[in-house]
Amino acid sequence: MPLVRTPMIAPTTMYNAFPAISPDEAADMICEAMRSRPKQMGTRIGKFGEVAYSLNPSAVDRLLHLAYRVFPDSAASKGHDQVAEEHVSFEQIAMATLTRGVHW
Repeated sequence: MPLVRTPMIAPTTMYNAFPAISPDEAADMICEAMRSRPKQMGTRIGKFGEVAYSLNPSAVDRLLHLAYRVFPDSAASKGHDQVAEEHVSFEQIAMATLTRGVHW
């Protein structure tokens, strides 16, 4: 499931710069899965990730670790009451765009 623009992600202002689907679009995806009952449902990048992991798991692990390091913990996740405006770097935008549908 791609990143869904919900109140849950609102405190992490960095997500405002990333592509996200609406709750209605997410609901449509779920309803379509329930209606058509496909064996598997996912995004193209998710399917690519499955194949890539089958072929070279260590390279995929390195890429996911890089994504983890590019996106630090948000102020909200650290329990700060005052959420400061978080700066979005070029690397973060590039990683989120290239891997859309993985975690965001």
